[in-house]
Amino acid sequence: MTYRRPYSVPDNELLRLEKLKDYQILDTHSEDTFDKLALLAAQIFNTSSAYINFVDKERVFVKSNVSMLLMDDVPRAESLCTIAIKNDNVTIFTDTLTVPELISNPALPIDDVRFYAGAPLKSPEGHNVGTICVVDSKPGEATEEQLTMLKTLASIVIDKLENRLRYRKSIESQVNLMNITLHEIKNPLASIKLANEIISKSPQSVERMTENIYSSVSRIQSKLSELLKQSELEDKDMMLSVEEVDLKEMFVRLLNNFELLALRKKQVIEFHCDENLPKIEADRTKISDVLHNLLSNAIKYSYHDTTIKVTAREAGNYVHIEVKDEGQGLNFSDMQKLFTKFAKLSSTPTGKETSNGLGLSISKSFIELHNGNIYAMSPGKDKGTTFIVSIPFKFNKTEELTEISEYN
Repeated sequence: MTYRRPYSVPDNELLRLEKLKDYQILDTHSEDTFDKLALLAAQIFNTSSAYINFVDKERVFVKSNVSMLLMDDVPRAESLCTIAIKNDNVTIFTDTLTVPELISNPALPIDDVRFYAGAPLKSPEGHNVGTICVVDSKPGEATEEQLTMLKTLASIVIDKLENRLRYRKSIESQVNLMNITLHEIKNPLASIKLANEIISKSPQSVERMTENIYSSVSRIQSKLSELLKQSELEDKDMMLSVEEVDLKEMFVRLLNNFELLALRKKQVIEFHCDENLPKIEADRTKISDVLHNLLSNAIKYSYHDTTIKVTAREAGNYVHIEVKDEGQGLNFSDMQKLFTKFAKLSSTPTGKETSNGLGLSISKSFIELHNGNIYAMSPGKDKGTTFIVSIPFKFNKTEELTEISEYN
């Protein structure tokens, strides 16, 4: 065993602490599963004490305690586990009083701990987050078979933690998928409500609004079907259904859906599009959701009697889309967390509308799946905001798969 001084930390300390945090094991109650493993370790070595410990930044948290001592944690400098996590094999001291480096460290309790054997709890990434160790107040010996069994117990602890982590991530993935789907359903529901109000105020628009209602209902059915399908997949990443999309036609449909909402605030929506704008290869529903969200936000956060300008133009191999409003604008703090889920921004709806803080984060993920980009510009508070979206005309599926792979 290569011995290192106890006050030094592993080279991968930051990554190690991140992995320990991911396990969410610190400051949890004792559990029968872990306690049985610690007890088995004590029985294998025939020692008076055994522990399952996790080494945090400044302390060692005691998850399982098979001893007469009552303690939940100890300072990191006072634990031999601080040394053990810096070794990939079992760290063993048959008699601590014969090790000069330990004797010279007054913080270590070597008068009470004469025999120590600790196997690191190594994560699949190679981070030693803690130990399963056996301790005795008198010197002792250990056979190779005992040390091998201690390493096996350490691997069982890690397997347990990894299974919990996978389960938790699976649940989080399902919840995120559900949130995304519910958010996407909100848009067509809003379109149905607007179309119904337009029909009640303007009977001659029945034919046009009926088509919008039918389209919105179809989108809801599609989203629910997609949710059921994706919930059955092991890979929860969103996949795209790519087809040719006429953006000009899509914008006209969206503007028809939003005309009543804008009129309520006496807002004017100006739309400018290149006459010969080529069609793009994209997922029609997801791009529509993005544009719907940007236009909805522009109306929601803009003041009454203002103008919203929407433009779409060709820019090299990309279509360049801008949604510019004369609303409340963004401050520096807003810009830092703009596309974060459930972010609380300084702007508030000007017509008592509601917001769940998911729209922009979902829009960003949809645009990035298309190998595009989305960002915002604002001169400052009360000076308006411009959202810019760039999407390639040709969709490169290889790039999409590469990005998904890198994300995983």
